[in-house]
Amino acid sequence: MLPPAIRDALPLLAILAAATVFFLILPFRWSHLFGTLLLLLLGFVVFFFRDPERRTSQDPDAIVAPADGKVVLVDLVQESPFSSRPMRRVAIFLSVFDVHVNRAPVAGIVTKIEYTQGSFFDARRKEAAERNERQDWWIESPHGMVGVRQIAGLVARRIVAWTGTGVSVRAGERIGMIRFGSRTELYLPEQCRILVEPGRVVHAGETVVGRWP
Repeated sequence: MLPPAIRDALPLLAILAAATVFFLILPFRWSHLFGTLLLLLLGFVVFFFRDPERRTSQDPDAIVAPADGKVVLVDLVQESPFSSRPMRRVAIFLSVFDVHVNRAPVAGIVTKIEYTQGSFFDARRKEAAERNERQDWWIESPHGMVGVRQIAGLVARRIVAWTGTGVSVRAGERIGMIRFGSRTELYLPEQCRILVEPGRVVHAGETVVGRWP
């Protein structure tokens, strides 16, 4: 069975592959050049939709990164859609060269998924969290509510969910992806201890970014 990232990419890969073959077999110099460029693009798309296996900590108090990329913000927000109480936020920026598969940061039940239309500002900007197209996940864990926000970026134009509400997820389990550059934010209860700081490179489902008290 194909991984969900590859299944999502099949229509695009099929179109690019057909176009590549078409231009490469034409007997014109310019068509061969165009076919070569399409071949390079095809290779990049395959690279972008890669989905490597990850080893997730079995420590029940560990909270793992929901996305690959660089931590760009760690702060305490007074208001969020996930809780009426202050929450700690860890924001991760994903470049087009990062793996874009998002994973559950904790084990729990997905109690709500909410999609919001919006703009497409550079995902590294702080205001992108509130103004860009996004999808919010509420995960009720044994320790408390955890929020994950998938944010479309300057290039990203599609946020994909691979599970639904009422579903139990394991820590590190694949839950969806954002295509072509984006930002993922993790919201944790205030009492959680954050183990990363801005500039740290993390890997989804593998890097421990926080711990329950």
